Amino acid sequence: MAKFELPASLRQTRNYVNGRFVETGKTFQNICPVDGHVLSDVHEADAALVNEAVLGARRALDGEWGQTHVEERARYLHKVADLIERRFDDFLAAEVADTGRPMNQARKLDVYRGIHNFRTFADLGKQAHGDFFETRLADGTQLINYTTRKPLGVVASISPWNLPILSLTWKAAPILICGNTLICKPSEETPSSATLIAEVFHEAGVPEGVFNVVHGFGPGSAGEALTTHAGVDAVTFTGESRTGSAIMKAVADGVKEVSFELGGKNAAVVFADADFDAAVDGIIRSSFTNAGQVCLCSERVYVERPIFDRFVQALKAKTEALKIGWPDDEDVFMGSLISRGHRDKVVSYFDLAVQEGANVVTGGSIPVFNDERDNGAYVLPTIWTGLPDTARCMREEVFGPVCHIAPFDTEEEVVRRVNDSDYGLATALWTSNLSRTHRLSPRFHVGIVWVNTWFSRDLRTPSAAANYRASVVKAGAIRSTSIPKPPISASRSSALLPAQSALTNPGYYETYTCKHKFRHWPTGSGPPHTMAPPPHRCVTTSRVWPSRQAPPHSISPTASRKTKPRAAFRPEVVWSAAKSASRPKPFNNSWALTPRLRRPVRRHGHR
Repeated sequence: MAKFELPASLRQTRNYVNGRFVETGKTFQNICPVDGHVLSDVHEADAALVNEAVLGARRALDGEWGQTHVEERARYLHKVADLIERRFDDFLAAEVADTGRPMNQARKLDVYRGIHNFRTFADLGKQAHGDFFETRLADGTQLINYTTRKPLGVVASISPWNLPILSLTWKAAPILICGNTLICKPSEETPSSATLIAEVFHEAGVPEGVFNVVHGFGPGSAGEALTTHAGVDAVTFTGESRTGSAIMKAVADGVKEVSFELGGKNAAVVFADADFDAAVDGIIRSSFTNAGQVCLCSERVYVERPIFDRFVQALKAKTEALKIGWPDDEDVFMGSLISRGHRDKVVSYFDLAVQEGANVVTGGSIPVFNDERDNGAYVLPTIWTGLPDTARCMREEVFGPVCHIAPFDTEEEVVRRVNDSDYGLATALWTSNLSRTHRLSPRFHVGIVWVNTWFSRDLRTPSAAANYRASVVKAGAIRSTSIPKPPISASRSSALLPAQSALTNPGYYETYTCKHKFRHWPTGSGPPHTMAPPPHRCVTTSRVWPSRQAPPHSISPTASRKTKPRAAFRPEVVWSAAKSASRPKPFNNSWALTPRLRRPVRRHGHR
């Protein structure tokens, strides 16, 4: 008998559409990556079933769900969280069987965060508010301006396979608390947690059509049918860049809102003054957690030259001591990859690195267990040195337990090398020099900078990225910096605009920098594995002006200094302009201008 099995209700993994669990005439197998046995038969949704889900979601939006108050929606989400907690063991079993992830990690992070996502956004949703301004016009008329929050509509969510429950709930919770309806398509590799969540929504009595799950693949299957459906108002997607590009083209004609997280080739920087042991342990975590299958993992590690050789040897010793094996083994650190197909991809990079001249410090092969695990998808954690920054293994995302370590000599050099990437999700900085921390963090072209830590965030801080392969979300005006503060962990956001989540920010900001226009959606939260789409229609726009003077009456952007598009300057005053809560329309002259302080104000116990 196989060691890992799914709850009985998932042996036939069904779709959930309009409050009904639906089987179809076409199924595909869900394979356990731990030992290769079949977990379940998954019922694939066709275009007709996807259409039924979209129509049902629209009915719910126009009907009962659309009339609910945020307090009522919060009660539903809290009930969902309570039911997930009650069925904790079922969700844990589903996560481990589908992904091969160590059970102790899934217990402490994945399922817990799924519960926490629903509770946190439910509470934050009740604290969201609009703005109110009074204006005196030239003829003496008093003008009252206020903003209201409205749902964006029917949202399609396509979530990845590496952190299934965490990613899905991180998208679903803010979308639903804001009054939208949702159609989820989980990865075909990990369909189980999404179906369990559907069971919980059903038990919680959430109205029909509010939450839907459809299973399938991308092109020619449920994914394509969902993203191209005219009744879908927004799409949030986490996955590879090519798929994101195809979705972008598919939704272009409808000018739909999109939120993408498309991968990372993240860097970690270790200075000689860092706590050496903490930095070694930190790189182990940031490179090999979940077998390197986290888009925030550090695949490029830059170490200051005086400690380079010592660091490589210490990391090698720690890596070779990691326990790899059954997900439920005591003290196991790393489980399998998601599938044998993905293992083939990672192994191809093992071979490519050698061809490109890499020195294999450790790993670079498939372990042999002489038991059922040999039918699984395991690889050894791998360290390389000696590759140039131009090598494919230094520029392409491997998405496996790999890192390359390279020496550097100066701050200027390492900043240039970190930024020389098509990706821009995160950077981990290891140093004991506080001045260096604040000097370098703004210069990294990434959405998140971790200082002496990794994968630690506050759900209220924004999630963003800087480059096109990482995400369509731009970090020109928002960056989150997290710094541990002994004896407890604290998170701080350093941003040009107040760092707010989707629930404290009703729409989007438009930031003008040297005539380069960026849009960023401060809607993400939690570990920024994925970013939910803006849950509200555009009701407030902010334009940034580089002086204390009010913008000219024409509201034209200024270009007072020359920078690269990604290097946004720090404004002194942000001038806000309120407009209609309907779909975005061409700007007109009926703007109500109100200055806002540059520095973030205290909100929810957060600076």
